[in-house]
Amino acid sequence: MEIQVIQNRIFEVRGCRVMLDFHLAELYQVETRALKQAVKRNSERFPPDFMFRLTKEETDIVLALGVSQNVIPPGYNVGATSPMVFCEAGIAMLSSVLKSQTAIQMNISIIRAFIALRQMVAGYDELMKRIEELEINTNMQFSEIYQALTELARKKAVDDKPRSPIGYKISYDE
Repeated sequence: MEIQVIQNRIFEVRGCRVMLDFHLAELYQVETRALKQAVKRNSERFPPDFMFRLTKEETDIVLALGVSQNVIPPGYNVGATSPMVFCEAGIAMLSSVLKSQTAIQMNISIIRAFIALRQMVAGYDELMKRIEELEINTNMQFSEIYQALTELARKKAVDDKPRSPIGYKISYDE
């Protein structure tokens, strides 16, 4: 599967990049109910920093951010139970719970998508650093220009004596 498709299903919640249970179930080609049962049977493998449930408010925000109602699988009642979300470590742990070949291959693709996101963020950080340096340099240059213009304006105010015009003088006396 294309990494971009997976990246579009990664959200940031509580400072963690996560994926929703029904998106993972779709990618692993299992029912959401089966994924949740596997997680419940192996709950010791999913501490709160690997997997957690969204609050009602978080669910509303995530749904508003791009998970439209037509993406939610039929029969999934968001109002009944909040979706489970899995951090990268929780997704890696899913490979030990869901042992199908599809789940293993999809896990590899998902982990690659998370790695690509981290690399993009690192690139953005470097870009932000360069932009800040450019802003500082530009501000210093504009400050120097402003000081020079202020000095010229001050000199002009002091030297306000009349000057003779520049150019050719045409005499009409002949």
